[in-house]
Amino acid sequence: MPEAQIIDGKKVAEQLRQELAEEVAALMKQGITPGLATVLVGEDPASQVYVRMKEKACAKVGLMSRGVRPPVDVPQKELIARIEELNRDPAIHGILVQLPLPKHLDTPEVLQHVSPDKDVDGFHPVNLGKLLSAKYWDELPTFIPCTPAGAIKLIDSTGTQIEGKRAVVVGRSLIVGKPVAMLLLARQATVTICHSRTRDLGAVTREADILVAAVGVPRLIEAEMVKPGAVVIDVGVNRLEEGLVGDVDFDQVIQVAGHVTPVPGGVGPMTITMLLANTVRSAKAQAS
Repeated sequence: MPEAQIIDGKKVAEQLRQELAEEVAALMKQGITPGLATVLVGEDPASQVYVRMKEKACAKVGLMSRGVRPPVDVPQKELIARIEELNRDPAIHGILVQLPLPKHLDTPEVLQHVSPDKDVDGFHPVNLGKLLSAKYWDELPTFIPCTPAGAIKLIDSTGTQIEGKRAVVVGRSLIVGKPVAMLLLARQATVTICHSRTRDLGAVTREADILVAAVGVPRLIEAEMVKPGAVVIDVGVNRLEEGLVGDVDFDQVIQVAGHVTPVPGGVGPMTITMLLANTVRSAKAQAS
């Protein structure tokens, strides 16, 4: 059997960003500049890198980005007040609170104060509730969580018809596992969610035409756990001594799958791209 085709997330992301740049240019002709506020509390090095990447991506497609940098010991009330200011600011169409927050802050409460109309991460309970309520794709909320949305785009890039397929999601987080399962359901796949208590995980994953690994265990998915010809989306990012690896044993699985994403260079570039897309979508919605 030939090796799987590698799904190039960088290439797919670049194509989408070119389209977004054209949309932004059209909005600017109408006097609208989509604006994204990034709220970064403290000086966590990894978070600083992520935020810089997001701000750089904004600049490339023509979005305005505004950095909000409260000190690491900012009180909860003060942080919420800063977010409420952004909610009222007509120049800001999307608000991103970089996680994790310092331990003294109540993360769920902070996120709930982001307006659902500017929740470009798609994590507000209102938007998650709309995602859960959607039976069909055209009923989805304006804002879909970015990594799951990017994963669906990568599946589509392979030419795979999702409708009617058997999909298995390994992982049940609110950030990836649950939302990507809901998106696959909305595309009419038959979906199974696996987790740490799933018995005989390999027996379940071998049934999958589409397999999404998002559990945070390095190289958990091995070749014998994959159905020949399956589309395998690896969301995992695990830092080991030899570098970044995914939840999928790439060198093994590429011998069995039909399509597979690498780590890095697969889902990662799509996450930021979908954040930009949500911000542009928000600007359009608020303009209308």
